[in-house]
Amino acid sequence: MSKPFKRTTVTAALIYANGPIHIGHIAGCYLPADIYVRYLRATGQDVKFISGTDEHGVPITIKAKKEGVTPQEVVDKYYTIIKDSFEEFGISFDIYSRTSNKVHHDMSQDIFKNIYDKGQFVEETTEQYYDEKAQTFLADRYIIGTCPKCGNEGAYGDQCERCGSTLSPTELINPRSALSGEKPVMKETKNWYLPLDKMQPALEKYIESHPEWKTNVMGQVKSWLNDGLKPRAMTRDLDWGIKVPLPDTEGKVMYVWFDAPIGYISMTKELTEDWEKYWKDEETRLVHFIGKDNIVFHCLIFPAMCMADGRFILADNVPANEFMNLEGDKISTSRNWAVWLHEYLREFEGKQDILRYVLAASAPETKDSDFTWSDFQVRNNSELVGIFGNFVNRAVILTEKNFESKVPQLGELNDYDKQVLATLAEMPAKIGDSIANYKFREALALMMDVARLGNKYLAETEPWKVIKTDRERTATILNIGLQIAANLSILAEPFLPFTAEKIRKILNVEAFAWSEAGRADLLVEGQTVTNIGLLFEKVEDATVAAQVQKLEDAKMQNLLAGKEVPALKEEIQYDDFAKMDIRIGTIIEAEKVAKSKKLLKLKIEDGIKQRTILSGIGEHFQPENIIGQQVSFLANLAPRKMMGMESEGMILMAEDKDGSLAFVQPSKNVWNGGTVA
Repeated sequence: MSKPFKRTTVTAALIYANGPIHIGHIAGCYLPADIYVRYLRATGQDVKFISGTDEHGVPITIKAKKEGVTPQEVVDKYYTIIKDSFEEFGISFDIYSRTSNKVHHDMSQDIFKNIYDKGQFVEETTEQYYDEKAQTFLADRYIIGTCPKCGNEGAYGDQCERCGSTLSPTELINPRSALSGEKPVMKETKNWYLPLDKMQPALEKYIESHPEWKTNVMGQVKSWLNDGLKPRAMTRDLDWGIKVPLPDTEGKVMYVWFDAPIGYISMTKELTEDWEKYWKDEETRLVHFIGKDNIVFHCLIFPAMCMADGRFILADNVPANEFMNLEGDKISTSRNWAVWLHEYLREFEGKQDILRYVLAASAPETKDSDFTWSDFQVRNNSELVGIFGNFVNRAVILTEKNFESKVPQLGELNDYDKQVLATLAEMPAKIGDSIANYKFREALALMMDVARLGNKYLAETEPWKVIKTDRERTATILNIGLQIAANLSILAEPFLPFTAEKIRKILNVEAFAWSEAGRADLLVEGQTVTNIGLLFEKVEDATVAAQVQKLEDAKMQNLLAGKEVPALKEEIQYDDFAKMDIRIGTIIEAEKVAKSKKLLKLKIEDGIKQRTILSGIGEHFQPENIIGQQVSFLANLAPRKMMGMESEGMILMAEDKDGSLAFVQPSKNVWNGGTVA
């Protein structure tokens, strides 16, 4: 840490309230932030953990348009889903609020007006994209085109979600309106700009004062600075958002990236009366946890806003993560290629810590990482069950079996005992140092080393054998084992809070402070331990297979959604159609044709006779299930030899998007031989 601070304000990105959250969001910023905050609380530090939903972005209005509801209805719906999911998952915000609240509108307008009154904005009339058909100026997200950097044809006017590049609408190739699909035109409009070009020297000085920032963060920021910053509009021509607090600004709202980060401040004000010390005192450390797509806004634009306003501190660190992919493919909400948190919590009830562990272990701290269900299973079964859970369970069961569930007496220590306890004493400082320096994967691995230490200790001392000859020695071994378990209730808390709580219930203790970790006397001799069952259960192959199939189904749905209706065949005359004699008949017999996968032999009652038709529907229907089915068939098709049999007609079938077949049949039973006209 760069200098000592009296307190810490931790923010986690304000997510758009236009859909539920997925594992990419969690791994990107919320879980690292929660680990960090839980550690600071355990060390007794004054910390506030702030987040909420961003409810003014254009994605909100796009979602509302798609669902046929108002933007307010959209944000109300998803705020509740997101907040409840975070709470159940154990993300321990001090407040989780929303930017639609009045306190946020008031504070955003106050900051905007203060910057305006200080003459920090530049008022400009410029040409911006306008949709003539929809008769509205287009916000950046309402403009879609080809990314000039990676060629993605679905890039937005402010960002390409494929390559992560931040864009301006005029950079897009072949832009089109997301509202009408039409090519937009340029039209004059007045807006207020933050002159980032003039502020660049001050921003460079700020960035250079933090050489300890992560390389991925510093690399992106310096790239922007090297290209030269340009003025950026802080207002937009929209109906949905926070009104610009100036005269004659009807139809203008604040740019979402102006008001959104102010949400951190307004939400702190909601939380506590002494909010100002968390935002205006130089002895407060401010840390922003975000994903890589938000680096520029938190490292350059928000600091520029705070500099222009003059009342607020700047971030001490912005430990942004890269992206987490899913089964080798980029997570995509539009393609439903995601593991949704609210669904995981329903399908893996009580197993929050498995997902917390897997996401923390494979977090994209400096480069993109990949979540797979097979890795989820292996990490759970091999590490959480096989190492962590196995150790605690063995220590408790052996105590229950041999010492009436009482912490046994610590006797004389041998060299191995002393070595194990010396290693234990060193671990809290190592884990804490890694967390404090935002190295959460490293910290998690060190925490698991404590579980490995305990597992190895029991494996090598073999108390289940020693009890047969030396009860006192067994007592010492299990005392040490239980003390290591007690330490895990402290050291695992930032990562696996639900498991830490279970361990405390097993050992019948309250939560310890971090400063007590490393001690070998956390448990009192004679203290009762309670076997409440396994900490973790194995994840079975069938469970993983079901989740993988769920993703495959989503992929298939995406493919089908993009499938186009076949082009019409060559035009024919009525006389050509009139030659076809289409009739209704009933299937009275059906059987598979030997040596053919596709052919079924059908006997059709056509009102005149019983005719045989061979139909290639054998991979779609079982013969016994279609007897009695009324069908449409081409009655005057010339007979044709197939598989040594003669077919007298053709059954009419409809093919669905996925290739499945359905009979073309009347909406009610009609007489056999009835004509289709």
